[in-house]
Amino acid sequence: MKPSSPISFTSSSLAPSLPRKHRLSPYLFTLLIFIFFVSVLYGEDFMCIFGQLEPTFSLRPSPTTEKNKKPQNLAFAVGKTEENCDVFSGKWVRDQVSRPPYQESECPYIQPQLTCQEHGRPDKDYQFWRWQPNHCDLPSFNATLMLETLRGKRMMYVGDSLNRGMFVSMICLLHRIIPEDQKSIKTSGSLTVFTAKEYNATIEFYWAPFLLESNSDDAIVHRISDRVVRKGSINKHGRHWKGADIIVFNTYLWWMTGLKMNILQGSFDDKEKVIVEVSTEDAYRMGMKSMLRWVKNNMDRKKTRVFFTSMSPTHAKGIDWGGEPGQNCYNQTTLIKDPNYWGSDCRKSIMKVIGEVFERSKTPITLLNITQMSNYRKDAHTSIYKKQWSPLTEEQLENPTSYADCVHWCLPGLQDTWNELLFAKLFYP
Repeated sequence: MKPSSPISFTSSSLAPSLPRKHRLSPYLFTLLIFIFFVSVLYGEDFMCIFGQLEPTFSLRPSPTTEKNKKPQNLAFAVGKTEENCDVFSGKWVRDQVSRPPYQESECPYIQPQLTCQEHGRPDKDYQFWRWQPNHCDLPSFNATLMLETLRGKRMMYVGDSLNRGMFVSMICLLHRIIPEDQKSIKTSGSLTVFTAKEYNATIEFYWAPFLLESNSDDAIVHRISDRVVRKGSINKHGRHWKGADIIVFNTYLWWMTGLKMNILQGSFDDKEKVIVEVSTEDAYRMGMKSMLRWVKNNMDRKKTRVFFTSMSPTHAKGIDWGGEPGQNCYNQTTLIKDPNYWGSDCRKSIMKVIGEVFERSKTPITLLNITQMSNYRKDAHTSIYKKQWSPLTEEQLENPTSYADCVHWCLPGLQDTWNELLFAKLFYP
């Protein structure tokens, strides 16, 4: 504790005196009120823009929480991660020996939105980075072990197009050891199923960007600006997930429409619909709690595993990493080196909801915290090197930054590492 500053007293200071009134300048008072309201309204934005700090919350259980938990025998585990090993904390290292894990041209399942080489990307540098945890090594991905584990089982990715990219990545990591006549893929509505016939196994993707029922549930036509989510409706989609042995959920980007979200209180079939506006944080918390309840009621913790993938960052503002105003992921070929980098696209309040909901839940879900590691990879987005579904205008062609996709990721690339982390947590929790 600091010692108090010494105070000297004079005889006059000890003499009794009448209290004096101190007037605050009206200009100073007005300034203080203005600063107070600005800090309340925009405090979080200032933190993102000026601080570029890591979130102040933790998405991992604290050591105390871990010690108090009873040890669980998780399904599919064949070992465990060494003590004090956080596979999500580390750095990217250049590796031209083991990367990439496959060639783009060798995997026919990659959608044209993700085939960057086919669509003219001039460099391949983004393919040669391997994730290295700080205090341990990531287990090597073993396709044979993965397929043998999936024999007679269903693995399912549920969420938006980012989870679909992860689903495709998993197929690319596995399909080479499956004979050509023993594999197939089929899409029907929201469900895409890859079948490994010899193993009687399926790897599936189910389109549900909010997990709950919404007006964006059409797997093809879903670009709706005025999005509406129906409260308490997870079973609308959840009935298709029943029976899965491994589920990987994600949901984030589609909630980010502003500060408010439209929540439907009744049914989409009602003639007069009751729609209320709630904060994005409250709406997202509702979605997270619905997912946890569904898992608790439908997944056997002794036989199944459930994962949740955290926020996938975008790189839409070059000023975040010291670039020029107006820059984005277009023409970016290097990584962000600052280990504390956190882009202004972050919604810390939403990420905080994830941390709070998971911390309070007793439902066993493994969090794949891919956010920080992906924040460094401004080089790995599809940018302009993808199939364009609409003809580009002359203005767009003159300014490629204007139509660069800074949400999705090239394959092979970053999302292969997400699956390597999934592999590590599945077999070595």
